[in-house]
Amino acid sequence: MLLGAVTYNVLKDWDLEKLITELEKAGFAGVELRTSHAHKVEPSLPAAERERVKRRFERSKIRLVSFGSVAEFHSPDPAIRKKHIDDAKAFIDLAHDTGAWGVKVRPNGLPKEVSPEQTIATIGGALRELGEYGMGRGVEIWMEVHGRDTQVPAVSAKIMQAAKHSNVGVCWNSNPTDVENGSVKQSFALLRPWIKNVHINELASDYPYRELFKLLRESKYDRYTLCEAQESKEPERFLRWYAALWRELNRA
Repeated sequence: MLLGAVTYNVLKDWDLEKLITELEKAGFAGVELRTSHAHKVEPSLPAAERERVKRRFERSKIRLVSFGSVAEFHSPDPAIRKKHIDDAKAFIDLAHDTGAWGVKVRPNGLPKEVSPEQTIATIGGALRELGEYGMGRGVEIWMEVHGRDTQVPAVSAKIMQAAKHSNVGVCWNSNPTDVENGSVKQSFALLRPWIKNVHINELASDYPYRELFKLLRESKYDRYTLCEAQESKEPERFLRWYAALWRELNRA
């Protein structure tokens, strides 16, 4: 299990060079580049710049883990869904060209205009299409457990069952809805077959991170846990503190 960071929100104002340099100094191993941030690694990037980004990560100790898109597929409107699917495919192409492992997408709720079952099937179909597209480019699709209703682990599990594609998984998002009677054990067991990425946030919060880390280790999770914390006025110092706390929580 490795420590990484999402550029949302602590790192949102750093360019790519500062991102890589400071993450190396703080002992991080990977990064998810969230769209719209100062790194400017976006689908609009021309081929030569994509190659430059790829080579820069190859020269560093930091892996480009993923791109954090905001593509979402819960809308009842087919035209809106198609636009988001096309956006996600553009990020898949970018991931392929820059050497990223995955692309994060998300649901963002269950619209009241249609039944939950219909929306779950719709999201699953979009994820299956993207999973197939990504498979041809060596890029995984990671659905963030996100949205008012869709972040409920049982709903996310149903979406994965609807998607039914080996190249599609979930990004555990450390939500309050994971916790039942102070424990995430039941939610973790439900989603573990599909967990391909993990977002962690405020490690000093009441969320049962010690238990989560134990469950991840026991299940042989060997991918990244990515810091997605609130903005800090001292980001360099915050990263060092976060890495130290992460090591303590990860200690058997």
